[in-house]
Amino acid sequence: MLWEQGGKWEVEEVELDPPGPGEVLVELAASGLCHSDEHLVTGDLPVAYPMVGGHEGAGRVLQTGPGVAEVAVGDPVVMTFLPSCGRCSYCVRGMTSLCDDGAGATLGPQLDGTYRVHARGEDVGQMCLLGTFAQHTVVPVKSVVKIDEGFPLDLAALVGCGVTTGFGSAVRTADLRAGDTAVVIGIGGIGANAVQGAKLAGCRYVIAVDPVEFKREKALELGATHVAASIDDAWSVVSELTRGQLAEAAILTTGVAEGDDLQPALQLVGKRGRVVVTALGKAEQETASLSLLELTLYEKQIRGALFGSSNGQHDVPRILEMHNLGQIKLRELITKEYTLDQVNEGYEDMRAGRNIRGLIRF
Repeated sequence: MLWEQGGKWEVEEVELDPPGPGEVLVELAASGLCHSDEHLVTGDLPVAYPMVGGHEGAGRVLQTGPGVAEVAVGDPVVMTFLPSCGRCSYCVRGMTSLCDDGAGATLGPQLDGTYRVHARGEDVGQMCLLGTFAQHTVVPVKSVVKIDEGFPLDLAALVGCGVTTGFGSAVRTADLRAGDTAVVIGIGGIGANAVQGAKLAGCRYVIAVDPVEFKREKALELGATHVAASIDDAWSVVSELTRGQLAEAAILTTGVAEGDDLQPALQLVGKRGRVVVTALGKAEQETASLSLLELTLYEKQIRGALFGSSNGQHDVPRILEMHNLGQIKLRELITKEYTLDQVNEGYEDMRAGRNIRGLIRF
């Protein structure tokens, strides 16, 4: 739990209410340590404290609330950090990552406005309605995806956010196709999977950009054809490889998106090239530097990517199947495992650039 901005994650006993209508109680097997929870600590993502962190996990259903028919007790599930109602205007158009029920995902309470977690006499919020930094949690059934029995739950946990977001940023938001050139800027839990997505989309060149040598080496293992330590270095590589035509897409997956990142990313893409912004920016930052003339004359595009424009109920099982077929790597993404009381150590490793993805195993 996080009690205040700038604080440390604290592990303690809490009171957990049973699932209400449309909710399920899940016993987690594992939870990923995603950078988005670091935004709760820094205040880049404004939330109401206290908050149970974690939004990337998998486990088994222990109890179902009234009206739940989609899953049953004992079912293995992946929890996605955005719910999908299936009925709002966005869901029925296949844009479930923009479901209206996701509007309050970081506010703390459940969809009905009440809380399931209580500690020290206070109501406690759950990150993205989930709170996966807990062995047991109550979540909306709209936020769980039933998966095949027998799939390793520690690997399935990664698909609740990082894998699907990165993969989708390349395949869906960037709309990469066979023969394209892609640049991925920032090789963490999201960027590593944008590399995998670009490779699977059939890109002839995938350039991974990161100042950390370990991460560049990992990118090559995951499908990058070339690496660079900086955007300037990447421009030289891309320009030479493409004979000056530059990339079809540049995907920004840094720890924090900055306004000054936009123009260098735009310069990596050619005519009608797409810059995909997947990294979260600071809430108070409202300015970005870019050449409007370049945007117009070359018909370049800037696209935001939430959950990689993915549809969880469809994409999560599909990605797990692709892993079974040897097309997507999951085990290789886990740099180090931690116990729950080592959560702060896990984030220290992330900040120091030592992890692609840390994993809490319960």
